[in-house]
Amino acid sequence: MSDSKKRKAPLVADKRYGARNTTATKAKPKPKPKTPVKKRARGAARRKAAPKRTGILGFFRGIIAWLIRLIWTVTWRIAMVVFLIIGLAVGYEYMQLPDVTELLDGRAQGSVTLLDRENEVFAWRGDQFGGVVTASTVSPHLKNAVVATEDKRFYKHIGISPRGVASAVRINLREGRGPLSGHGGSTITQQTAKLLCLGVEYDKAQWDSEAAYVADCRRGSMGRKIKEAVYALAMEAKYSKDDILSIYLNRAYMGGGAYGAEAAAQRYFGKAAAELNAAQSAMIAGLLTAPSRLAPTSNLERSQNRAATVLRLMNEQDFLTDAQTAQGQAEPATLSSTAQAKAGGYFADWVMSTGPEFFTNNTTEDVIISTTLDRRIQRAAEDGLKWVFDNKVREGSKAEAAIVVMSADGAVRAMVGGRKTKVSGAFNRAVQAKRQTGSAFKPFVYATALDLGYSHIDTVLDAPYCMNIPGSGEWCPRNYTNKYYGEVSVEWALQNSLNIPAVKISESVGRDNVRKVAGDFGISSSLADGPALALGASEASLLEMTGAYAGILNGGSSVTPYGLIQLRLQGDPEPLMGSGGGIGERVISDGAARELIYMMEKVVSEGTGSRAKLPGWQVAGKTGTTSAAKDAWFIGFTADYVVGVWMGYDDNTPLSGVTGGGLPAEIWHESMKRVTDGMSPRPLPAFTPKQKPRPLPPKRENNRENVLEQLLKGILGVN
Repeated sequence: MSDSKKRKAPLVADKRYGARNTTATKAKPKPKPKTPVKKRARGAARRKAAPKRTGILGFFRGIIAWLIRLIWTVTWRIAMVVFLIIGLAVGYEYMQLPDVTELLDGRAQGSVTLLDRENEVFAWRGDQFGGVVTASTVSPHLKNAVVATEDKRFYKHIGISPRGVASAVRINLREGRGPLSGHGGSTITQQTAKLLCLGVEYDKAQWDSEAAYVADCRRGSMGRKIKEAVYALAMEAKYSKDDILSIYLNRAYMGGGAYGAEAAAQRYFGKAAAELNAAQSAMIAGLLTAPSRLAPTSNLERSQNRAATVLRLMNEQDFLTDAQTAQGQAEPATLSSTAQAKAGGYFADWVMSTGPEFFTNNTTEDVIISTTLDRRIQRAAEDGLKWVFDNKVREGSKAEAAIVVMSADGAVRAMVGGRKTKVSGAFNRAVQAKRQTGSAFKPFVYATALDLGYSHIDTVLDAPYCMNIPGSGEWCPRNYTNKYYGEVSVEWALQNSLNIPAVKISESVGRDNVRKVAGDFGISSSLADGPALALGASEASLLEMTGAYAGILNGGSSVTPYGLIQLRLQGDPEPLMGSGGGIGERVISDGAARELIYMMEKVVSEGTGSRAKLPGWQVAGKTGTTSAAKDAWFIGFTADYVVGVWMGYDDNTPLSGVTGGGLPAEIWHESMKRVTDGMSPRPLPAFTPKQKPRPLPPKRENNRENVLEQLLKGILGVN
């Protein structure tokens, strides 16, 4: 009874099956959110969890790892800065680059194109630019040749080629040069950047000369290379590949004064750049490495050998088939006839010297000069000279010769300034050499006499003759033959080139008058004051003497030799200037000139100039040989042309066995034989003599007016 109040609680279902149901009825506590672990903490945890490396090996491994992390950190930051700087620099250059059309012609100087009398180009001077071409308008062979030779990955890179630079440095070091000396590894884009001088224009105030400016553009320093690379990248961003190649094809110097592909094509082959075949294209592309040394006008064989290499490169890069390559190498390009003439030679040099400097040597414009040159006559003169030296002169002789051919009005048709005819810029003996004229001067003595009333039939005593010259003593001239012929006619004295009669007549008419006539005929060189004037003691150029003889042919009027007909700027129809030569004022009467021509015709037909005879033609002329035979001359003319020939040594060595009637007359003959080939002979404008010889008139005063007055008094019978 006592424990009834402490009865246990009844067993219920909830208790029967444990605590599972009990927990279901209770609210579950929310899980705490996971706090994010920082990267550094996780890294620390991993490092903490990783087993520590101890000892000396672990220490060095830690140092190396730290250095690698440091280098990487510094490197990518520096790279980022460098790329940013390069990007800014490229962007700046990009903004400065002009339109591509403004970059095609970058010459500081202009060019001069010379045309012959048929208006065909025969010579160039200055910086020749044939006109704008593009990569799409030139011959495909030329485009391919340039790419194959200069930059075979041109259409694949971004303007610079690290592989090319590395290869160039390796080659330079292997060949014992500095890493940047010799091979440059430059792409066409970089080469174009050089041609543009990285955008720096030529300024006369800044540079001593254009050569100094160009030299600075071509510097190969590391700083310059970096600037060049930046500029090349900007060009690649601004222009297309073909635009860049077009700039290169127009600006590149290709030897012979030619800038650009069109000028080179015209200069060497006489055709447009669009018409070049594979062999010609290879030759032009081959010039780009060394244009002056490889120019075909300098050494054709060397240029052809280089072209053969270019053809091989084109074949290796599938621009040419094996058959095309073999044909191009078997039939190499050759020069046009104009190019073979070395850009006009002596004649072109002379014409350039006669024009105004600011339109010839210093022109900034492209100038066209029309000239008097007849290329057929030029070839005839050159061939005649060569024939005589090949057949009449001993082998190895250093003797020189010069020829001038002109019309009676002074228009120069041909000029040979020396035996080496295929030259340019050489010493021109026809113009620059002043030599004693010898007996070739005597026609001016007789011209003076005839104009003052002498006749070809007047006589003079050829006998020993001496004069006292103040300050020099006695002077006794002698004939070349050392003989005396007594009373001779004026005609016969000239025909046989007697010295004593020439001196006597000169003294009779007055030396001043002789000097005046010679000077008025165009001999501008200083003339001797003494009596030896009559024997050609004075010096003159071949051009002066030939021009003076032209005055005799045209009837006694002075002549100024000329080669320039007109000068104009390219593209302008109106000339800026015309000829500065031609027939001038009368010097002697027409009658005196015709009588002198008659006398000079006797020199050739019967006298000392007989070797100059031309079958079927009337020829007049005069021989000349100076003391000790240092100079030999023959100057003669037909009705159409006056031709002067000089022969001698540059150092005044006496000629051996040569007189004016010898080799010079033969050179004249051989040249004129070729000039007159196919022409119909015309008679000389000489008179027909009807009178018989008469005594020489008495000595006259040394004044032309006084002499004329005395003659008039004689005719009128007045004392």
